[in-house]
Amino acid sequence: MAFSKKKTRRSPDIKAAVKAGIVAGIVSGLVKLGWENVLPPRTPERDATNPPQKLLQQLGLPESASHATYKFSGHDLPWVSYLVHFGFSTSFAVLYELLSKYEPKIKAGGGSVFGLAVWSAFHLGVMPGMKTVPSAKDQPAEEHVSEALGHIAWMWTNDVVGDEVYRRLTEHKK
Repeated sequence: MAFSKKKTRRSPDIKAAVKAGIVAGIVSGLVKLGWENVLPPRTPERDATNPPQKLLQQLGLPESASHATYKFSGHDLPWVSYLVHFGFSTSFAVLYELLSKYEPKIKAGGGSVFGLAVWSAFHLGVMPGMKTVPSAKDQPAEEHVSEALGHIAWMWTNDVVGDEVYRRLTEHKK
């Protein structure tokens, strides 16, 4: 009588997954910022108060704080917006890394499906619902193209970087 061996699945290393997600979130946040320099999602007028700044003001932060900048190479750069940007990126990268350890299907398309789901949920649903950005039908096509493709590039970066960092953190434990 033949017995089939049951393949045991190793428990994921949660600490390594969180670390991998943090690193991936920072790197992918840089990728998304670069993407938006090549394909800006908003007009200069709409970017005068960008979505992170508007959200912070909706939460009660005064404009003087939400628009705080630092100067580098002659440019005024919105450090408060960057905190929100990288906080969002890192939070979702950690979530993605953790979820993928329990449900590998979440990695469909190298993370692109997850990225499009995040874009759809936030840019077409949550943020318009909160009046942080215009309704989806009132956003220009360029914004949809930039944000949808940018979210694919962002989450693909999370997938690749997160996998590699996780592998490096856990390979010695095998």
